[in-house]
Amino acid sequence: MTVLYLARHGETVDNANQILQGQTQGMLNEKGQEQAENLAKSLDGIQIDAVIASDLKRAVDTAEVIAKRRSLPLITTPLLRERDWGSFTGRFIPDLKDVPWPDDVESMDAMMERARLFMDWLRRDYSQQTVVAVGHGIINKVIQAVYHNTRTNKIPRMTNAEVRKLIL
Repeated sequence: MTVLYLARHGETVDNANQILQGQTQGMLNEKGQEQAENLAKSLDGIQIDAVIASDLKRAVDTAEVIAKRRSLPLITTPLLRERDWGSFTGRFIPDLKDVPWPDDVESMDAMMERARLFMDWLRRDYSQQTVVAVGHGIINKVIQAVYHNTRTNKIPRMTNAEVRKLIL
């Protein structure tokens, strides 16, 4: 059994401005930095064996706070990257309402496969360990949908720096 504490990165400048970041790096704003600190503190009573993050800066910056607090190395993986929004990337989210999705948006099937690969990797390489993984809103939702064997619209949205526990 692997215990996974799945967290979302702290708030970014683009989150606050309702810009669709996708697989751009992103930068934590002041609130996001504070959220990362509070997230790390909220995990203080838990024995953690590994800290893993998406390789995008906003997730790395959030996870580094947790890893440093515990003197653990930070492991990054592209499996935890946010959805690739293609030509929607960088756009103001409210402007996208009712706009047809372009063909270059990463498919849900591709995201589900990344989620499965991520959980298989954890089960294999982190068996009997407790892992904190910092990802993004959509990929975290997909991971939970795969875990619960349900559709993503059945999974509640994760707020910035929120954490959920899954037993793999």
